[in-house]
Amino acid sequence: MNTPARPGGSLTLPGGTTVARLGVGCWPIGGPAHNLGMPMGWSTADDHQAIAGLDRAFDLGANLFDTADVYGHGHSEQLLGYVLSGVPRAEFAVTSKVGYYTEPGTDHAMDPAHLRRRLESTLQRLGVDHLDVYSLHNSNFGPDDTFLEGAVAALRGFQAEGLIRAVGIRGPHRFAPERLTTEPGQREDKHARFRRHFAAIRPDVLAVRDNLLTPPSATDGIREFSNAHAVTVIVNKALGQGLLTGKHTAAAPPTYADGDHRQRKAWFTDTALAVLSPHLDEIRRRFGDGPQTLPHAALAYCLRRWPGAVVLTGFTTTAQIEQNLTCDPARLTTDDLLFLADVGRRAQQALDSLGEVFTDEVAR
Repeated sequence: MNTPARPGGSLTLPGGTTVARLGVGCWPIGGPAHNLGMPMGWSTADDHQAIAGLDRAFDLGANLFDTADVYGHGHSEQLLGYVLSGVPRAEFAVTSKVGYYTEPGTDHAMDPAHLRRRLESTLQRLGVDHLDVYSLHNSNFGPDDTFLEGAVAALRGFQAEGLIRAVGIRGPHRFAPERLTTEPGQREDKHARFRRHFAAIRPDVLAVRDNLLTPPSATDGIREFSNAHAVTVIVNKALGQGLLTGKHTAAAPPTYADGDHRQRKAWFTDTALAVLSPHLDEIRRRFGDGPQTLPHAALAYCLRRWPGAVVLTGFTTTAQIEQNLTCDPARLTTDDLLFLADVGRRAQQALDSLGEVFTDEVAR
């Protein structure tokens, strides 16, 4: 049986597994959930579509799957484990994350004993004996980074035991509750915090949020930084959590059920969608008005902007898997890339003009 071409090309992860550069993000299939007093899931998920979509992803050559223990409080990992049970372990890579859920009775999510329990639970749900990448899901290590040293020691210990092959962290970002409890002028500079944590952790893999709606300041210098430190990059939210696919419109604004994180995000309101719409129309006029036009442009932009990185694409339906994993980044010319960057810049500025709440949602 011939192995299908790897969508987006291929690269080798730390630890030696060769993976497609278009990976599958499994947050949406976790379904609705609450955590830290706020909605943190996706109300549009369907288990049957999730399983069929994961199977189809393998057919199309995708073999890197990214999840986390907090996605549906383990449900995403369970669904993924069900599908992976029929696949030889050498044929796929699976990454997971820890730190956004704290078990009752635990002092802190980054406590070493808690990290071990969470890893063991993740491995059990996924039905694997090791993870290709295990990442710290946020930068909250307690006051004065109290739990940082212990967390680093724990993850490197897991690596020495063969339970994980690589340690990952996120690029500059904000812990979700920080946006609700701390005024913008009182927040620690996220870039300075990231560099401090990077120096302490020395990760093998770096997760970076980037898409056409991400302001340059959010990723300023991170490509050069990752190259200088020879870390593998995984780009997430390349489709803006669906905003860049054109499926959401101001004329028919989406509605989300309880437990959907989009309920609390200003950029999914009809006001923001109305501002974004003409910019998406510009992309359609240049590349065509088919159902694949917008997602392919957004994914190809990230694949070309981050050469040598994995770009994740989430899904809730098999049709979205078919649509996203057939993207060919080589079809974009240099002029196309410059055009998309310009459209994205103007869209960012238009959203910025709506006020701080919109700007903060897009920038994070």
